[in-house]
Amino acid sequence: MTNFTHLDTVRHIATPEGCEITIRLAGPVIRSGAWIIDFFIRFAIWIAILIVSGFLGNFGAAVFFVSMFLLEWFYPVLFEVLWHGKTPGKHLLGLAVMHEDGTPVGWNASLVRNTLRFVDFAPTLYAAGFATMLLNRDGKRLGDLAAGTVVAYVENKKLAAPAKGHEGAEPPPFPLTVDEQRALIEFRNRAGSLTADRAAELALAAEPLTRGLLPGGARSRLMRIANYLLGER
Repeated sequence: MTNFTHLDTVRHIATPEGCEITIRLAGPVIRSGAWIIDFFIRFAIWIAILIVSGFLGNFGAAVFFVSMFLLEWFYPVLFEVLWHGKTPGKHLLGLAVMHEDGTPVGWNASLVRNTLRFVDFAPTLYAAGFATMLLNRDGKRLGDLAAGTVVAYVENKKLAAPAKGHEGAEPPPFPLTVDEQRALIEFRNRAGSLTADRAAELALAAEPLTRGLLPGGARSRLMRIANYLLGER
């Protein structure tokens, strides 16, 4: 019998708190589309740098090569970490890089997955990375396997519908652990199915994030922080 498990890209992630986060992983085709968009953006920047460096004489050559190096290696890292897993190409196609447990990608993981792009590129045009994505059920390239990351859809309203009543986003007032981020995201995704009393009870238990707030304000603040962790602004 044919094995269709690779066609199912929905993953259910159990959290230590006994909750479940659902994500839908992106396949190689749409990921290739995001890469092409980012390539043309970088190409346009390369042309602009080339034009500017041409006016700088011999010094311009050094500026050009240093800029090329920084652009090639740090373009994806900076966007992924500072824009919650999204390069411009991924953003346009509704994708984001995240840890396997659904939490936002950090500096270490992003550096690892992007440093190994030269291996995925071998022998040419990301052939090794594309083949690896086809051979594992989570669609990971070699960099993702090493970094423990996945690329998933983040604009899917059915799988990540915001609960009713939330407004805006705000950054957490202090750094949160991975488990704390995961708990907030799960609260955000499930708050719409909870009774008002239960949602307020859970929100008030999230001190010190909600210290001094009334139940309604505590719930709203947790929702805004969770939205921020998911990349909303």
